[in-house]
Amino acid sequence: MCEKCTPRQRPTTVSGMCYNIYMHKDLLNTIIVGNCIGELRKMPSESIDLIFADPPYYMQTEGELLRTDGSKFAGVEDEWDKFNGYAEYDEFCEAWLTECKRVLKKDGSIWVIGAFQNIYRIGYIMQNLGYWIINDVVWSKPNAVPNFMGTRFQNSHETMLWCTKSKSAKYAFNYKTMKHLNGDKQDKSVWNIGIAIGNERLKDENGKKVHSTQKPEKLLYKVIASSSRLGDIVLDPFFGTGTTGAMAKMLGRNFIGIEKSEKYTKVARARIDKVKFVDDEIANGTLDVKPPKVSLTELIKKELLFENEPLYDKHGNNSFKLLNGDKVTDGYDSLSIHKMSAKYLNRANYNGWTYFYVKRDGELVPIDSLRYVAKEMENAK
Repeated sequence: MCEKCTPRQRPTTVSGMCYNIYMHKDLLNTIIVGNCIGELRKMPSESIDLIFADPPYYMQTEGELLRTDGSKFAGVEDEWDKFNGYAEYDEFCEAWLTECKRVLKKDGSIWVIGAFQNIYRIGYIMQNLGYWIINDVVWSKPNAVPNFMGTRFQNSHETMLWCTKSKSAKYAFNYKTMKHLNGDKQDKSVWNIGIAIGNERLKDENGKKVHSTQKPEKLLYKVIASSSRLGDIVLDPFFGTGTTGAMAKMLGRNFIGIEKSEKYTKVARARIDKVKFVDDEIANGTLDVKPPKVSLTELIKKELLFENEPLYDKHGNNSFKLLNGDKVTDGYDSLSIHKMSAKYLNRANYNGWTYFYVKRDGELVPIDSLRYVAKEMENAK
């Protein structure tokens, strides 16, 4: 396999190159200029790990939108958002979603973003095509555009449907990475991320925004970091100014963009060229790598832990001692590390490997980290 292959990718090789990369060797990290449906039809089946789609919303904007001071607000007036009714829009969506499902791997996943104008139609079509919805994620915008006329609630969110090709798909989800990014708390399906403004908002030579619906980098960073792995291929059939490609490159993923506008494509290429890969635990997915299976007894045998050694919680509180035979005592009960940590957290279950610490050279060290040391000792033999 190639250097960036993951266990989810096909092991077959072609002249030393993994099959997945080989099938797209001429398209990787490029932008295809053309119609998304036609270009998707040229792609091999089951060859894409992750898709992010930001299709036209068919917003049906009519007339001028005026701010309270009387100035015009530049909404979505682009030709690419115009259709001759819902029937034409539905036909368009069914065509590109059908092709996306074909090119998506068996265990790949797709995110489709939309708003109240189109997301319910998109969801209906996706379910009819056999997609399985994992989550509907709300992108909540703390700095959303106000409702200037005061005739309805401020529209301050959009919806992303995260789906697989089937209910049985073993899709990528970097749970621990998302928990880490959320302050070590389980992440939720409401994401508070501001719209693209300031220096992030791409402008033309006249100071006008290049694209009317440019998505914020934080949104795409989170989508890609949560549901793909290093070296995966991320496809965006509505590439626009390249936010998906920029964040894919930053996270060490490969991207393929499809965009019919030469103007957007030119801006996207220049933008992505400036992006550097950030080689960190988020990109590498190390937080979601399962630790080696090593018991407390084995750690004692290797003298990485010691019988009757004091154990601590993350705050350095000491109420525990390690017993031989994978048990911990608090002076009252002798329990497994999982049962003991659950007892003190008043929970039914808890992972004791992440709860307990020992002191080494005066510093608290999680016992979980000692399992990696034990594995390295075995590999060194």
